[in-house]
Order: sequence, then C-alpha cells, then structure tokens
Amino acid sequence: MMAVPTIFEAPASATASAGKPTSNKKTIKLTHSVGHPPHVPVRPLTMFAMHPDGVHFETQEAEEDVVLFLRQHIIVNVPWLALAAVLLSAPTILFPIAFGLLRLPLAIPPGYLIVGTLFWYLMTFGFILANFISWFFNIYIVTNERIVDIDFLYLLYKQFSQAELNKIQDIHYTTGGILATIFNYGNVTIETAGEMPNLEFEKVPFPNRVVQTIRSLIDGGGGI
Repeated sequence: MMAVPTIFEAPASATASAGKPTSNKKTIKLTHSVGHPPHVPVRPLTMFAMHPDGVHFETQEAEEDVVLFLRQHIIVNVPWLALAAVLLSAPTILFPIAFGLLRLPLAIPPGYLIVGTLFWYLMTFGFILANFISWFFNIYIVTNERIVDIDFLYLLYKQFSQAELNKIQDIHYTTGGILATIFNYGNVTIETAGEMPNLEFEKVPFPNRVVQTIRSLIDGGGGI
C-alpha cells in the first residue's frame, strides 16, 4: 500500500545566527545528515525513485526503509493506448465506413445502433482500465532488508513475492530492441538460493542502476 507522498515539511525549529537576535522569519534550508540521502517524492506516474518518500507496503517492518521504487517504463503503455484510440474512434469513423462498403440489404434499427455503441464503449473503457491498473499497481520495491514484487492480476487478485537480500545468489539485467535502447529499460533477474522462486523486474527504467543498488545493499553499502 502506497501512501500519498509528503511534498514538503517545514523544519521544527530555526536556529538564530551567533550574536544576532532571532528573527520571526523562518529560513527554510534543506539539510541531510551524512549517510542519509534525500528522499524523493513519488508522483502518480513515477517509474523510478531512489529513497522514495511516502512509500509503504503491507508487510513492511518498523525499521525497514524503502531504498528503491519501480514500475515498468511508461513507454510500454504505448501499444495498448494506440489500440484504445482505434477502439474509441471505431463507432464514429470505422463502423460507418465499413457499413457503407458492405452495403447491407437491411437497415439496422437506430435503437440497436445506440445499444451496440454503448456496449462497445463500455468494453473499451474496461480494456483501458484493466491495462492501466495492471501498469499502475504492479510495482517493485527494494528495501534495506529484502526485494518485493507486488502484482495485481485480474483487477481483484494480488500476488506478493519477496526475497531477502541475504538469500540472493546472483543478479543481472538484460535489455534489447530499439525502444529499450532509446528509453533505457530492461529486465532485471534476481536469482535466489534454495527453493525460493526467482524474481524478475520486467521492463523497468535504468536496469543497470537497479542492479548496482541491489548489489550495494547486499555488500552492506546501504544503496546508491
């Protein structure tokens, strides 16, 4: 479960300069202690976020920090968006042209046309909603203790997979194709020890950085 990220939080107190009286005006200054990198706000369409702010999931432990938040690259939505555009334009553009070419001997009653058009748009809306939810809610999370893969299937079914960092034996990524090369996305494969199933991050942005971050956590570096 992902909470709404905190975009801004004012400092609790302000320290006056040495030898000068404290001013009523607050000076906002972004500071971070050594070893604690800044947190990045996660927006609705975020695909890649290091040390995301406001990201939580159901089984997260109290001392467990989210290091990396991932979704599939947004470019993977282009094929179904293009198909959705064709489906939306079909009743007003494609169907009249097709009916004119077929020259049906019988005229279709207007009532049938209205019901058929409404049913067509309803099915198209369901197609768009299913594909968007599949992209939006299928997320990958890397914490300082484990790797989590959350998949929503068929709108109502959720699959939760995880692997502890100390159980990971190997990690690598593969990328190929023109789009993957241009937009820098690929598949990250995480091989685990024993009977635990391997995990795969499919078509995620910056797969090389994902691998580097996980390896750094395994080696005790705390992430990049």
